[in-house]
Amino acid sequence: MPGLLRGMARTAVVAGTATAVSNRVSRRQSQRWAGEEKADYAEPAAAPAPRGESRIDQLKALAELKSQGVLNDAEFEAEKARILG
Repeated sequence: MPGLLRGMARTAVVAGTATAVSNRVSRRQSQRWAGEEKADYAEPAAAPAPRGESRIDQLKALAELKSQGVLNDAEFEAEKARILG
């Protein structure tokens, strides 16, 4: 009976260790792949506004893009600064 318990305990330890290692490898791979995906998708540069469009029209269009969620706060501020000169 003691040999059976020892064998079961050893099996539990080995299985637990294998599970922990497997989970760690999976987490590291998913983090690495997430980083690679971000590097693959570079954001396109903003298209220059047509010459005939006023600053007011450009700012309105920019505000609309921000409200739709296309631009985040930092992108909005950068483009606004570019338009205002």
